[in-house]
Amino acid sequence: MILLLVLFLIVPTFGLLRASFLSESHLLDGSGFSLKQYIRFFSDSYYSSVLFETFVDGIIVSLICLGIGFPTGYSLARLSPPARRWRIIIVIMPLTLSLVVIVFGWLIILGRNGVINALLLSSGIASSPKQLLFSRPAVITVLVQQFLPFMILSVMSVVTQIDPVLEHAAANLRANRFATFRKVVIPLALPGIFAGFNLVFVLSISAFITPRLIGGNRVAMLGSLIYERIMAELNWPSGAAMAFILLVSGLGVTATLNALAASRLVRKGGRYAR
Repeated sequence: MILLLVLFLIVPTFGLLRASFLSESHLLDGSGFSLKQYIRFFSDSYYSSVLFETFVDGIIVSLICLGIGFPTGYSLARLSPPARRWRIIIVIMPLTLSLVVIVFGWLIILGRNGVINALLLSSGIASSPKQLLFSRPAVITVLVQQFLPFMILSVMSVVTQIDPVLEHAAANLRANRFATFRKVVIPLALPGIFAGFNLVFVLSISAFITPRLIGGNRVAMLGSLIYERIMAELNWPSGAAMAFILLVSGLGVTATLNALAASRLVRKGGRYAR
């Protein structure tokens, strides 16, 4: 497994890193080391704005998934194992489908002749078909649907380890459900919350098929720009530089979130120990 990891992940990654330091626009035209691709990226305000919007979209998707996934994961964790098993199958079912199939399904749903427009027209809410595709809300909606199972499973795996007796003890101490949820459940479920948030965030900022097909040219995310730069323009050095900028900045954000979560857990643990 280590050999496969080195051959098919580490070696190609270093090859891509080497390509990002080429000064020309093609792999065979350049030699030596140059920061030209990185300087070109940060000197262009368009690329900086795309990077910023990519991270904002990733945070929005992660927060929406957290808002939907936490109560769902909590409810699944409190079910009996037989009842939980079938519901888990329903949760992970979308992960068994091809991403391209899911995206094309959303193209049909959100199209001018799609299901949503048909419902709007038949109910009299709209007098003409609405333009639902090629917008940022559409991209965020599809990303939420794609990555929501990861948040649900992350929260559920942690909540199942929280003894329900702790919640009963809080109720016996006259804590209402909201206080129990805020002071008992959430602090103990923070590892799962941050794990799911980081996972959804990384998957969202690196997505390229969904922004490319659902957003079109109106919604620019860095993953789709990298795909276009490498596959359409064959500009590997520029695409490689964008990929590593996305990688380093994404790792920076997740490392910051993990550091904040660790410090919060240590601080709460020390307070409870006293």
